[in-house]
Amino acid sequence: MSEIKVVSLSYELRKGGPEGEIVESVESDKPVQFLVGAGRLIPRFEDNVKGLANDEAFEFTVKSDEAYGPVNEKAVVDLPKDIFMVDGQLAEDLLEVGKVLNMQDQEGNPHRGQVMEVGEESVKMDFNHPLAGMDLHFKGKVLDSREATPEEISHGHVHTGKDGH
Repeated sequence: MSEIKVVSLSYELRKGGPEGEIVESVESDKPVQFLVGAGRLIPRFEDNVKGLANDEAFEFTVKSDEAYGPVNEKAVVDLPKDIFMVDGQLAEDLLEVGKVLNMQDQEGNPHRGQVMEVGEESVKMDFNHPLAGMDLHFKGKVLDSREATPEEISHGHVHTGKDGH
């Protein structure tokens, strides 16, 4: 088994390339922590940050097919409006174009979908990942790196704070 580390990063994520629109920005005063080497991140992202030392800068692009894949037209679906009924009333506050909703399929699996269009009888939802079809450009710095604890590895996430989570 490969070595799994807890890596704290600051970074900027842009769509497409170095000049693309900023999607996310994480400052060094509030870094994000990942388990690197556990296989839970985009593999190409892990490959690019694995083995970097503290204070080491990085910059790389992950092509869409190695990130969240292409846009899947089958993930854009029309759902009957009546599934948005709550206590016999249509949940109008949910049905706003652009709103992202947590939903479940028939088997109870969770899915996040974005409302694309609200019609008379149906609601068009897009269940693609928001970054599907896009190349992702990362630029940042490793702020800290340490061995992951056995508990972090078995739980699949970084433990922080006094309660360990």
